[in-house]
Order: sequence, then C-alpha cells, then structure tokens
Amino acid sequence: MTMKTPFEQAVTQHGATVLRVCRAVLGPGDDADDAWSESFLALLRSWPDLDEETNVEAWLVRVAHRKAIDITRRRGRQAVPTDKLPEQVSGLGNPGHGGAAVWEAVAALPERQRLAVAYHYFGGLPHADTAALIGGSAAAVRRASADGIRTLRRTYLTEGDPR
Repeated sequence: MTMKTPFEQAVTQHGATVLRVCRAVLGPGDDADDAWSESFLALLRSWPDLDEETNVEAWLVRVAHRKAIDITRRRGRQAVPTDKLPEQVSGLGNPGHGGAAVWEAVAALPERQRLAVAYHYFGGLPHADTAALIGGSAAAVRRASADGIRTLRRTYLTEGDPR
C-alpha cells in the first residue's frame, strides 16, 4: 500500500487487524474501541509524512499496541467507582472518630495557640519550624503552645477527664 492510496482504504484494509490487537490487550469493550480510534487518528496525523515503503499494517499494529498499553496504565491511575465504600477504621488517629470534644476544644483556642498546638504537638514540628510557618520567634511559639496546652488541660480537668 502506498501513501498515495486514500486513507480510507487503509482503515478498510487494516481496521479488523488493529481491532483484534486492541481487544487482545484490553478485552472487548469501550477501551479497545478507544485504542482502535486513537491508532487510526495517529495514522491520519502521520499519513502525509509516511514513507511510501512503510508497512502500514505493521505500523498500525505497533501503534495500537502502544495505545492499548497507555489505556491500561491510565486504568491503573483512575479511581474505581463502587456502590459501597469499605468500612475501615483508621489507625492514624484521624480527627472525627470518637473525640469530637477534643477537636472542638482545640478549635476554640485563640488562633496563635491553636496553630502552635496543631503544628507542634499534632504535626510534630519543632518550635522553630512552627515559628517559620506562623510567624514570630521560636520562644513566642513555645509560649503559645504551652498556653494552648494549659487551656486544654484546664478544660478537661474541670470536666472530670483525667487526660
């Protein structure tokens, strides 16, 4: 087949072969159809520049294989829809599960104390790094976090919670 041949003839002559390759890699369905379409779009874009000696069928099979691999990789990066989410308890101590009062008490702290407590105690940052985030000196951040912790302790000790 020469490149002087109409593009439509290439689709007619090699379409079934390319579809078989796509289905072999991806299985029947929309993904295989997409890979087939993308393969012929690539051929259409390259058609004017292809050498007349090019084996179009081999070229298409190679492109179809690569398009199918691209779709397979894309599948692996996409979320899989589901009707029901699995019920799993986080071992990370995420807020919102059985300790709402603590998070409300932290949220009620003045902003500077809340940020100092959050970054230093919950985030594990040294006072100097926390100071770089929220501004001020390490000593001022140390004081703000100590004041915040003292307020939280008073809140819980008055409520009868030993922690």
